[in-house]
Amino acid sequence: MNKYLVVLVTLIIASCTGSKKIVEAPVEYEERLLDTMMVVAPKVTAPEPDLVLGTYRASAKRTVDLLHTKLDLKFNWEKQHVLGVATLKFQPMFYPIETASFDAVGFDIHKVSNAKTGLPLKYEYDGFDIKIVLDKTYKQGEAAEVVIDYTAKPEELPEGGSAAITSDKGLFFINPLGEDPDKPMQIWTQGETENNSRWFPTIDKPNERTTQEMYLTVQDKFKTLSNGLLEKSTKNADGTRTDYWNMKQPHAPYLFMIAVGEFAKVDDKWEDIPLAYYVEDKYEQDAKQIFNNTPEMLEFFSEFTGVKYPWDKYSQIIVRDYVSGAMENTTGVIFGDFVQKTSRELIDDNNDYIVAHEMFHHWFGDYVTCESWSNLTMNEGFANYSEYLWEEHKNGKEAADNHRSNELRGYLGSAQNQGTHDLINFEYDDKEDMFDAHSYNKGGLVLHMLRNYVGDEAFKASLNKYLIDNAYTAVEAHDLRLAFEAVTGEDLNWFFNQWYFDKGHPELEIIHGYTDGKYTLTVNQTQDPESNRAIFELPVKVDIYNANGSKTTENIWVNERQQTFEFMVDAKPSFVNFDADNIILGRRQENFSVEENIFQYKNVNTYQDRADAINALKGYPEAKPIFIEALDDPYYTIRRFAIGQINPNNDQLINKLKDLAQNDPKSQVRSSALDKLAEISDPALADFAEMVLKKEQAYPTYAAGLNLLYTQNPEKGLLVAEKMMEEENYDIVATLSDIFSVTGDKKYLPFFENKIEGLAGFNSYPVFGSYSAFLQDLPVSDLSKSLSFLIETGKNNSTNFKRFMATNTLNSLRQMVAAKKSDAPEESKKIIDEIINKINTAIDEIIGMEKNPQLLERYKSFSKV
Repeated sequence: MNKYLVVLVTLIIASCTGSKKIVEAPVEYEERLLDTMMVVAPKVTAPEPDLVLGTYRASAKRTVDLLHTKLDLKFNWEKQHVLGVATLKFQPMFYPIETASFDAVGFDIHKVSNAKTGLPLKYEYDGFDIKIVLDKTYKQGEAAEVVIDYTAKPEELPEGGSAAITSDKGLFFINPLGEDPDKPMQIWTQGETENNSRWFPTIDKPNERTTQEMYLTVQDKFKTLSNGLLEKSTKNADGTRTDYWNMKQPHAPYLFMIAVGEFAKVDDKWEDIPLAYYVEDKYEQDAKQIFNNTPEMLEFFSEFTGVKYPWDKYSQIIVRDYVSGAMENTTGVIFGDFVQKTSRELIDDNNDYIVAHEMFHHWFGDYVTCESWSNLTMNEGFANYSEYLWEEHKNGKEAADNHRSNELRGYLGSAQNQGTHDLINFEYDDKEDMFDAHSYNKGGLVLHMLRNYVGDEAFKASLNKYLIDNAYTAVEAHDLRLAFEAVTGEDLNWFFNQWYFDKGHPELEIIHGYTDGKYTLTVNQTQDPESNRAIFELPVKVDIYNANGSKTTENIWVNERQQTFEFMVDAKPSFVNFDADNIILGRRQENFSVEENIFQYKNVNTYQDRADAINALKGYPEAKPIFIEALDDPYYTIRRFAIGQINPNNDQLINKLKDLAQNDPKSQVRSSALDKLAEISDPALADFAEMVLKKEQAYPTYAAGLNLLYTQNPEKGLLVAEKMMEEENYDIVATLSDIFSVTGDKKYLPFFENKIEGLAGFNSYPVFGSYSAFLQDLPVSDLSKSLSFLIETGKNNSTNFKRFMATNTLNSLRQMVAAKKSDAPEESKKIIDEIINKINTAIDEIIGMEKNPQLLERYKSFSKV
């Protein structure tokens, strides 16, 4: 599962301050029960809290081992039903069994029978689990096989969800009646965590594994995709076609997938592994660019792990209205349509991180699977770290370290706002809560520390042993520890205990001192022991720099709450770099002089140190030359940051910005330079903006050029903007929305409404913001049509995000209109009251219709006027 859209869904922006190692600005904007005990003690009416047995989310108990699943599926598009026949083969885990239970949520069960004899079997069904009475007692090693004829109705079930996975229906019909001409008819699935049991009966737990066959009967115009290989495709007399997909290797039931729809399929290959990219027809020519590094990634990850990609195909498919970022279904990855871009849109905005993330899961998550959701980081931490590994391989260590910096900010922001918990978390309230910045960000950052500690070769050898020893099994963190200990020969409990089985991170206060040839570093661990581990053990590399830039390196071991380290030096160092490899997962406070930070920028040649230094120098007049120097920094995020810090008050700097805007190899830098130029009031820059627009290909930079033109010459800018109203690119639409929102001209109303309807869910976010601002500047008498549009969207749009945004816009509009009432003329007050009443009624109706619990929770904050 991918994390990238969680921030958009939750609409949370976290900031981190006060740490030398956290860069703020140069950043790119992805039950087992314990045994009972007899206790002799006085009777108490209410036990003390520390005497109450706490929550323990254990791995699911297994009484049967599911061996094979065969599904024969047809679909009723009008009713949004799955018509299924499931054949399940299984055997006892150890103890003999006379019954077997399977997860099956919201089904109509038509018949249950013995697969070999065809004779009916008795069963009990409560709407969630089907308990089947078998034809005899089965002992260990004896396989039973049952057939369940059923209808699944996921659309009719109460809908839940989480920030990471916004709906738990399991199987989704998109535009099922074909009524929306701008949206394809599709069926697709989303099984994680335990939602595939809403469309087929199974043992829906991550520690179960089964091989799989899938027969999909669909209209002949549709393509299908499922796990494994397409071995046969048969056309039927009624105009349908049955595709037979065969998955010969076992995998967890939550990784089963199907997709049905009108897709363009583009074939590719890596070694003997067939690759396929499924996109909408108009993106067929862009498909290989959308997934352009897939073959190279398969090669790199196979080499890095020492385990060749272990499955028989690799397909990637893009669907509409997806309820998460992407999902690592074995051999059939599903992506939301935010990754579906033209080659022009992909300039400096490729899909590498999300493609790498889902691919690496095919080793860590699919091949070796977490045994419980408490151990989710055994899947997601590795997938998250793959992004660093790929970036390091493809674009170098500076690019990878920039990514690490952003991941660290994400974790620390989450910890600050939402608290901390053990990385292996046996105490969660809801399994969906495990999809957070601990399982993802922290999990990847911990692996980075482990790699640094044991060294690259030992790290790769340990991963290889872990994968080979645990292939096709469910694992916990101790399996990883044992693999590393076997390779390195070192007891690593100290590392795993503090990073995997305890909570929080170190908060370090570093105090520097120098006296008569002795340099001291005092390290205070200041983290709150109530919400963090009290003392972390930290192996730390310290670099001591002389004035000429030469350095000596000392290795220290921090393992006390307060500790002082002494180093004998010939003269006062120009700079001392604690955690020189930028490894520690935590915050740090230490004070450097401006001179030390300038030295750091000029002499400590890592991305993170240059970024730290330039961030620390922000606001110091004496650092202005450094920001000008940083306009030519080797790494683009630092160039972008430097652009934001300069004051282009002379021709030399303006010309430098023009040069960057035209010639920098990174579109992000070109865009920042254009944005900075837009802060200058100089009509002559309109001609420069027009020149940029004639040659620029990257959409974000083109949008920045249009914004510059509009700021310097609104009349010309508006003319260009109006010619681009049919554009669908996110950056262009966002800029047009900003421009039109300040015109006050109601002729642009159709533009906003058409774009909100046409854009993918999350991409409509900036349009909603501009639309809201636009409406607030219109006379109240002109709001009627827009209210109807927002009400209809809030009630009936198929995406949770758009329903929320429309309803939120209505709520904001209600507050704005009410604020105008006191100063309005009498004839307008009546219109205002009518608008408020209409919005109040509409929001009540929206809440009454809404099924998604997350949205209902958000609507509680709305108040009537």
